[in-house]
Order: sequence, then structure tokens, then C-alpha cells
Amino acid sequence: MFPKTGIRDNDSDTVNDPSLLLDRREVSGFPELSVVLPARNEELTIGESITKIQAIFAANKIKGEIIVSDSSTDRTAEIASGLGATVVYPEKNGYGNAYLEGIRQVNTDIIVMMDSDGTYDPSDILPMIDLLRNGSDLVIGSRFKGTIKPGAMTPLHRYIGNPLLTWILNVIFHTHFSDAHSGFRAISREAFEKLHLKTGGMEFASEMLVMASLKNLVIDEIPISYYPRRAPSNLHSFADGWRHLRLILLIKPVPFLAIPGLIFSLVGVVLMTLFFLEGNVEFSHLHSFILGSILLIGGIQVIIMGIETEVYSIIHGYMEKTTTMKYFLNYHSLEKVLIVGGLLIIGGFITGTSVLMSWVYADFGEISHISTSVIALSMILIGIMVISCSILISMMLLQNGDDV
Repeated sequence: MFPKTGIRDNDSDTVNDPSLLLDRREVSGFPELSVVLPARNEELTIGESITKIQAIFAANKIKGEIIVSDSSTDRTAEIASGLGATVVYPEKNGYGNAYLEGIRQVNTDIIVMMDSDGTYDPSDILPMIDLLRNGSDLVIGSRFKGTIKPGAMTPLHRYIGNPLLTWILNVIFHTHFSDAHSGFRAISREAFEKLHLKTGGMEFASEMLVMASLKNLVIDEIPISYYPRRAPSNLHSFADGWRHLRLILLIKPVPFLAIPGLIFSLVGVVLMTLFFLEGNVEFSHLHSFILGSILLIGGIQVIIMGIETEVYSIIHGYMEKTTTMKYFLNYHSLEKVLIVGGLLIIGGFITGTSVLMSWVYADFGEISHISTSVIALSMILIGIMVISCSILISMMLLQNGDDV
């Protein structure tokens, strides 16, 4: 079991009431378990998947419902409906959109999520449900702790893609998952509603685990078996992998942007300062001086990207405010940032004007003020970036209603 402290009880926007959940179970004819199957052209396997789940229900006296969230152009919906499953149709394509629409229709307090391509064994639902009933909020079926049948997973996914993305997620968010992209999970409805998931693509899988960890849910993993699929896969390895990385970058931009940007900026400042103080830049270290300027400007741009991304993440509920970010989430602070940017631009123009005047005094002849010109240009560009950052964050805060 993951070392979590349990579900937070202080979420003001959570509308669940345990007494209401208990009363709801007592309603006659109300199913106690929902299995949600996202489907896109799975006519070869959807029937078998539903039949196996129904057999598990019957053998264990489980009163359950099966919801197929369908975006198919083949007979998937027709087959599912004919076997008694409830078929819903998400407005948009995508793995996450399918689950969001399917889970929106559930009538139970326990939700099982699994693919409809026949790659998972429905009998693994039973240990998942046992863990939920014994205090877990989210249970993940781990293929890497269980058995991956020959041909079930490509070498790219098995030895590079899944382990690498899982490792990155674990490092960034201090988690301990073994299979962050497993499509077989069980979660309580109360826990799911605390997560406020939004993403519509394959990154939905990562978003669920990240938000569950940030919300301190109790998470378990169990070993499962993974079988080859018969129909062509709907996965797009590199595009879907990028979606997962992009989500991690959005939620936690500091390791990816702010820290590298700070390093580049500091190296740039050191280079420019050392060579400027040494003097005679134009004839000895001009290229190194210009390199320092490039590192400084590029580094600050990356830092600004990190700040903007983190503000976006906080506004959309992916992150909690830190002491540092509170400064950028205040209109009055942003006005000060505007002033700083303006002063940098003015300073750059004054410095550039001095170079221009020197050129005039030299009767428009040859002068050696390249280092001063580079400093002036750097100040102007950084000032413009700072002002643009302040304006963009102000727009995000305005759209959100006010200071966050």
C-alpha cells in the first residue's frame, strides 16, 4: 500500500455525503458495481469482454452494471447493447473523454475501469473490490508486477515507454507506481469525484494517478495478467507518450523549466560579468560574451515559461499555491513586475542611445561598443519578456475571476 494518509476531508467543493451513499445502496434494484469500458471499433472483442464480466457478476452474486462509452464506427455499440450493456456516446473522441462520459452515467459507489479489447482478465476485478471495501480509494492493476503474455506488449512499450514514463512520474511526484499506464483500475465514486479530472486523451491515466497522490488518496496495486489484443491497437506511441509528458510538465513545471532556466541564466550572467570586467571584450572574448547574453536571455525566457505554466496549473486546480507563486497570483504584484520590465526597457534604450551618440561623435565612423550594444539589446528583450509575462498572467487571473 502506498504511504498515503487517506482522503482529505477539507475539500470545500466535495458534495459527497457518506450517509447519502449508504441510503442510495439500500434502494431496491440499485446495482452495487459499475464497470466502464471505453470502446472504439472493438466489435471483435466487446462481446467477449461483456460476457466474461457478466459471468463474474453471476458467479459471485454481484449486482452490477456495464457501461460502454462508445466512439466507434463499427458494430461495437450494437453488440454491447444486445448483451444488456448501457451504451453512452461521448461528445469528443479520446480515452479520457470516453471515461469521463461513461463514469458520469454510473449509478454505483464502486467504479471499475478496464479496456474493452480483451487484454485484461475480468476475474481480477474481485481482489480490486476487496481492497476498496477494506479502505483503499484507488486500486491499480499492475501488468509489470503480474504476467505479460507473449505478444501482449511491444518491446518499445514494455522496456522503454511505460517504464520510462512511470519512472518520470514517480521521480517528479514522489510516488511509487510500477505501472502508471495500466488501463485496469477500480476507484470509489467518492474518491473519483474528488479528483476533478479534465484531460480527454491518453494522459487521463497519468492525471488520475497524479491527482490521487496530490489528494492523499489511499492507493494500492495488485498484480494482473495482460493478454494480446486481437484488433489493431488505437495507441499512438510517441503522440500518446508526449501527452503524458506534457501533462506532467503542466502540473509540475519547475523541474522541467524553472530550474534549467535558472542555471542557464546564472551561467550567462557569470560569463558576461567576467568578460566585461576583464575589458577589451571586442578584441578578445566577444563570442563568449555574446554566448553569455544568449544564455541569459534564453534562461530567463524558460523561467518565465515555468512561472506561466505553474500559474495556469494552480488556476486549474492541479497544484496548491506556494509562497513564491502567491506573489505572481496578485494583481498588485504584477503591476510591480510591469514596472521592472519597463525600467529594463528604458535602461536598455538609454544604454543603446549612448552607443548611438558615440557613433555620432565619431562622425559615423568605426567604433568599438559591441559589448555595450549587446547589454542594451539584452535589457530590452528581457524587459519585453517580463512585461509580456505580467500581461499574460493578468489575463489568466482576469479570466479566473480575480486573484487566486
